Amino acid sequence: MKQELGVCYYPEHWPEEMWAKDAVDMIEAGITWVRIGEFAWSRMEAVAGTLTLEWLDRAIEVLGSAGLKVVLGTPTATPPRWMIDKHPDMLAVDEAGNPRKFGSRRHYCFSHEGYKAESARITKILAERYWKNPHVAAWQTDNEYGCHDTIISYSEPAKTAFQAWCKARYGTVEALNAAWGNIFWSMEYFSFDQIDLPNLTVTEPNPAHVLAFRRFSSDQVVAFNKVQTDILRAHTDAPLIHNYMGRILEFDHFDVGEDLDIASWDSYPIGFLSDRLEASEDHKARFLRQGDPDMQAFHHDLYRAVGKGRWWVMEQQPGPVNWAPYNPAPLPGMVALWSLEAFAHGAEVVSYFRWRQAPFAQEQMHAGLQTPDGREAPGMDEARAVAKILAELPPQETQQADVALVFDYPSDWAWHTQPQGAGFDYFRLVFSAYRALRRGGLSVDIVSASCRDFTGYKAVFAPGVATVDPALVEAVSTAGALGLYGPRTGAITKDFSIPASGRPELPDLDVHVDLIESIPPHAGIPVAGGGTADHWHERLSGSAEVFLATQAGAPILMGQNKRWYLGSFPNQALWDRIVAMACETVLLPVSTFPEGVRRRQLGDLEFLFNYNATDVQLGETKLPGCSVVVRQDTTTIAICAPQTCLD
Repeated sequence: MKQELGVCYYPEHWPEEMWAKDAVDMIEAGITWVRIGEFAWSRMEAVAGTLTLEWLDRAIEVLGSAGLKVVLGTPTATPPRWMIDKHPDMLAVDEAGNPRKFGSRRHYCFSHEGYKAESARITKILAERYWKNPHVAAWQTDNEYGCHDTIISYSEPAKTAFQAWCKARYGTVEALNAAWGNIFWSMEYFSFDQIDLPNLTVTEPNPAHVLAFRRFSSDQVVAFNKVQTDILRAHTDAPLIHNYMGRILEFDHFDVGEDLDIASWDSYPIGFLSDRLEASEDHKARFLRQGDPDMQAFHHDLYRAVGKGRWWVMEQQPGPVNWAPYNPAPLPGMVALWSLEAFAHGAEVVSYFRWRQAPFAQEQMHAGLQTPDGREAPGMDEARAVAKILAELPPQETQQADVALVFDYPSDWAWHTQPQGAGFDYFRLVFSAYRALRRGGLSVDIVSASCRDFTGYKAVFAPGVATVDPALVEAVSTAGALGLYGPRTGAITKDFSIPASGRPELPDLDVHVDLIESIPPHAGIPVAGGGTADHWHERLSGSAEVFLATQAGAPILMGQNKRWYLGSFPNQALWDRIVAMACETVLLPVSTFPEGVRRRQLGDLEFLFNYNATDVQLGETKLPGCSVVVRQDTTTIAICAPQTCLD
């Protein structure tokens, strides 16, 4: 597999006479892909119906003639001002009933049919104009679905569409009432047009109503994206891509990915450490300028699954960002480390955001590979170093890992709707399992809950999957893998009620949840042998074997025939014990790596990443601070450390 570098570029931001030199400089830096157009609707169509695309023709020609492959974005994330005049009710509405007004971006409601038609129109115009252009090698739909909390809208168009969705899903209002348990608190409806959206209620709304609305909201994103992909498919064979975000869970990325060829995501490690990760202040201080050692890797593996094996980083942080509470600069070597870690997880392209820092508007404090006045920023040398290393590495293909981790977006919607404890969060639970597997030196494949073929996996972890299809559990057993479920796996039906057979609803496993309690911070329940149960604890009973118990003797982990159920949210020490037990059961070796050091296997290459600012000795291998060491058959074939990146 050929692995390449890209960059995000905005020709509409710069004088046309700069384009040719920029293109030449990109090639000189080792860049082969360039993404353009995703925010430029007002320059494409400043007045409704009057197209001004000649500048875009010239930009594509200049970039392509220099040897760059163009990713052309549809501009639907930034509808121009005239669009609001034409469709004043197209704005999304937040939970408090406030419109998300013009003056920024992503100011549209996915349910607005008029705006959906406008999006189809501009997509078709671009497709018809550029489908034959040899320089347009890929297309991006929209930009960052879900950014700025823009998936869920409480607008009138959303209410009308939700009522129709409910009618299509349930058929009769009587069936809906039964599914949602609306007899509780006299919440019954007598026609579909009585159904409102679940906001501004006196206390919490019916969780079944909320979960249905979350499913609907996700379906609206899928439908919106499919309008564009259907048009593009009719005109071009070039791959279709969307750039997802980190820890954005409001829509099902697997469903959106069904209509795309490649998944990509926008990786901002230092920004995410600050505002999207629960961690101690000591941890955040230690990795302040490096990012969390597992956050990027988790999303690399997630989006590899969403893309069915094909994935990119569409935006890679090259320096300080502008949107986090605090925005420190990366330590020397980190831009190269982040890039190479993506390639170690099978990325086809890592694209930096952006070529040149903007001198105006909201992102003028966001670093690029160049400063606003055209001088090279610190990230440029590291991009060059990555290009050089890629040229020297033997080509590799991603191989299946020994361990799979199930990730399920509807489970996040369910537990966000009714967390039952302030410390319980689905992403946090799954990510804690992923961290433990990585601490053990294991490569991990993330899979969706719809996966039914686990051939080749030795262990499958499925914590917190709210509603479990028995076919998933059987598929894990058929593959001969150990299945680790819980906590809160198989806890509700799709319509948010407790299963008739009780919790957990897992076939052929005699384990019962008799009582549930959520635990406040620093009040974890000690487990015999080490570790604590934090945030969440289920009192378990049944005839299955007890593998772990609290110091008071209450079961924590029970199982039979490689089917295990975990009744608590483990802390780090307990997760490490559980991972070691699972791997010992399936004869899978586990290693112990120093804090901040991670391993990833790609084909016959082993990548070692040192997120620490200081040197670490790993056996006979020295890992400089903020470095990547690549080994083949225990022989070091490449080292990317700060001094080599900046030479």
